[in-house]
Amino acid sequence: MTLEPPLNGAIDVHAHFITPRLRAEMEKAGHKGPDGMADIPAWSPEDALSMMDGTGLAAALLSVSSPGVHFGDDRAARTLARVVNEEGAALVHDHPHRFGLLAALPLPDLQGALAETRRAFDELGADGIALHTHYDGRHLGDPFYEPLMTELDRRSAVVFLHPTSPPCWEATSMGRPRPMLEFPFETTRAVTNLVLNGVLDRYPRIRFIVPHAGAALPAVADRVAAFSLTAGGPPVDVLGALRRLYYDLAGFPLPRLLPTLLTLTDTDHILYGSDYPFTPDWVVHGLAETLASSAVLTAEQWQSVLHDTATTLFPRFA
Repeated sequence: MTLEPPLNGAIDVHAHFITPRLRAEMEKAGHKGPDGMADIPAWSPEDALSMMDGTGLAAALLSVSSPGVHFGDDRAARTLARVVNEEGAALVHDHPHRFGLLAALPLPDLQGALAETRRAFDELGADGIALHTHYDGRHLGDPFYEPLMTELDRRSAVVFLHPTSPPCWEATSMGRPRPMLEFPFETTRAVTNLVLNGVLDRYPRIRFIVPHAGAALPAVADRVAAFSLTAGGPPVDVLGALRRLYYDLAGFPLPRLLPTLLTLTDTDHILYGSDYPFTPDWVVHGLAETLASSAVLTAEQWQSVLHDTATTLFPRFA
C-alpha cells in the first residue's frame, strides 16, 4: 500500500538553494561550515524536486540562507547577487510550477541592493526578496534601510526574513552552532526593531514572512508591548503589528511553538516551511508527518497553512 505524502499540495516558503558558484564563493570566504554548522549541505534541483515529491510539496520558494552573498567587498557582492539571482531565475524558468525565487541582495551595500531589487523584479520576475536579520551589525528596522523599505513598499513586495549570526556570536554562542540559539533570538531582535521603530506602520504594503514559527516572539510579545509604553516615543500597537505578519513553520513548531503562535496570530497568517537542505530530507519528512498528524489544527486550518495563505502572497501558484 502506498501512503499519501504528508504535505499533499503544500507550498514551501522557506527553502534554500546553493548553486556551485555560491558554494565556491562561500568556501573561498571561509564559510565551509556556515554559522558553526558542520558543512555546507549538498543541493541540486534534482534532489530538491525528489524531496518535494516525497513529501507532497507542490512548489518551493527558493532563497539564499545565511551568510548570504556579501563577504566584505561591495563589488564582489553585487556580482554574486546578480549571478545567484540569475541562476535562481533560470531554475524558475525550467520549473515554473515547482520553484519560485526570493532574490538575494548585496547588503550592506544599499545602492547595490536597490539596484538589484529593481532588476530582480523588473528583469528576472522574482516572487519576492529575502533579507537577513542584520547586515554589518545594523538590524532591520534601522533608519539605514529606509530607502529599501520605500522601494519594497512601493512594489507591495513579499519579504522573507532569515536569521544570521549576530555580530557578537563569539561571546554568546558558547561554541555551539548559531542556528541552535542565536538564530531565534536574531529573528526576535530584528522583528522587534521593525515594530518598535514603526517600520511596519510606515510601510504597510510590505508582506513580511517571519521564520521558525516566530522564534521567541510569541513568548516575549507581551513583554515587548509593555516596555514599549515606557520607551518615550510615539505609541506602537505591538500586538497588532505582530498579528499582521506572516509566519512559517520551519524547524520544530510542535509540540510547543505552534500552539503559542496561535495566541499571537491566526492560521491565515501561517505558512509551511521546510528549511531544506539545511534540514535534511528525512527530517523534513518526519516533521511533516508530525504536523500532518497533529490535532492542533483543524482540516480547514491545515489546508490554509499548507496552501491557501501562500497563494494570497504568491498568486501564480494558486
